[in-house]
Amino acid sequence: MTHAPLTHGLLHATILEHIIKNEFAPEVSELAATLNTPELEIVNALNALQDYHGVVLHPNQPKIWVIHPFSLAPTSFTVRTNDKAYWGNCAWCSLGVAALLDQDVTIRTMLGADRHQVDIHIKDGEIVEQDYYIHFPIPMTKAWDNVIYTCSTMLLFESETDVDRWSTQHRIARGDVQPIQNIWNFAKVWYGNHLNPKWEKWTNQQAIDLFQQFGLTHDVWHIPSSDERF
Repeated sequence: MTHAPLTHGLLHATILEHIIKNEFAPEVSELAATLNTPELEIVNALNALQDYHGVVLHPNQPKIWVIHPFSLAPTSFTVRTNDKAYWGNCAWCSLGVAALLDQDVTIRTMLGADRHQVDIHIKDGEIVEQDYYIHFPIPMTKAWDNVIYTCSTMLLFESETDVDRWSTQHRIARGDVQPIQNIWNFAKVWYGNHLNPKWEKWTNQQAIDLFQQFGLTHDVWHIPSSDERF
């Protein structure tokens, strides 16, 4: 029996749709059944999608660990709807989860991952608590060197002074600090095509254009202009 070509976009959208519906990632056997594709072909496609930086698999097994903006392992960010809960990899990703869910959510996290817990409510597409900041300490050119670590450092803070304190305390270089509202607006565009079966990663030049559109001009956001995929 024939099946549709297993593109990055089709596999990517299928995984995300399953997570949104079920709160967990599909296994290889479930993807094989959904996509009418042999399991070995699914495994090869998952590995290729990982090489494309479209998914992160557990070491030595074809099991989904991260597919941005979702984490399938516990993190310091929980995104809740009325009846479901998801993990975001970071503050930026958690806003991306909210954008893909497209409904009222509560994002719960711990400020700087070392202070008190706070809730961020998004209602009717608007952030209620806007007096927060997101810190981006890792240069985007190094983001995929260890993407789990990169995401773990993109945290929520009450002020730029708190970012300074945190950076000194934990010996993590201070990077860019952005108002949460700006990153919410950015996340809605950045993740806006993720459920499209024809999804592709942004090219470097497309990413640069988006960074500029949202005023992300700090050195952290500088990447080389090219047709490579960011």
